[in-house]
Amino acid sequence: MAPPILSLALPSETGRVLSIQSHTVQGYVGNKSAVFPLQLLGYDVDPINSVQFSNHTGYPTFKGQVLNGQQLCDLIEGLEANNLLYYTHLLTGYIGSVSFLTTVLEVVSKLRSINPKLTYVCDPVMGDDGKLYVPSELVSVYREKVVPVASMLTPNQFEAEQLTGFRIGSERDGREACNILHAARPSKVVITSINIEDNLLLIGSHQKEKDQSPEQFKIVIPKIPAYFTGTGDLTTALLLGWSNKYPDNLDKAAELAVSSLQIIVGVFPIRAGTTAEDNE
Repeated sequence: MAPPILSLALPSETGRVLSIQSHTVQGYVGNKSAVFPLQLLGYDVDPINSVQFSNHTGYPTFKGQVLNGQQLCDLIEGLEANNLLYYTHLLTGYIGSVSFLTTVLEVVSKLRSINPKLTYVCDPVMGDDGKLYVPSELVSVYREKVVPVASMLTPNQFEAEQLTGFRIGSERDGREACNILHAARPSKVVITSINIEDNLLLIGSHQKEKDQSPEQFKIVIPKIPAYFTGTGDLTTALLLGWSNKYPDNLDKAAELAVSSLQIIVGVFPIRAGTTAEDNE
């Protein structure tokens, strides 16, 4: 007798997430930051580790392995052979090579052939603070091939500038960058951190219909005088989780995501309903 097809037994009102991100033995980045929070929100999460390192690359040295495109294909083929390739969401984070990113695009196509309603949440991890930490060739692949197939994008300020070719120096610029990205396809865009005059902003934008102006909002995030890694990965995972629960209220989903993040890093949460300012 054939084994039960567990992939069709979906958790109520949540779903199954395939998460393709980095992994570290020590510390919390990539899948180490994303999987557990999504499970707490009720999702069934299957992680594929794009890299497995001893620690994150901010340390003086690190050791480990990098998954290549063929190895990713092998994993996908194994899942497909056992009828386990039905996912409601695909989440991608750090990807270190053009070949691997190209294979991820093939995965997107494969998953959508099985579930046309697949939601693809893409954190285009490329760099921060004005510096790339992936090969520069990845920028054009993200801009020209990945953005057009994504459902939600969650770049930081630097990554949004790389994707749009538009410098972000104000809140208005952040909103305009969201508009540029909407034109490429994604209906939801969240620029997760914009540093403007000592303020840290999140800018969100939801274009519910192609012929309508997007609903936009901002959240002012309290700055913490400390250095963290993995917070972007966690934020994107939480945005996936909460936006699926509140599909028509991206502002509420973002407030809940930021509140959770603030609790985790040790400050009081932002209260939903008081920080998002619609269409300013």
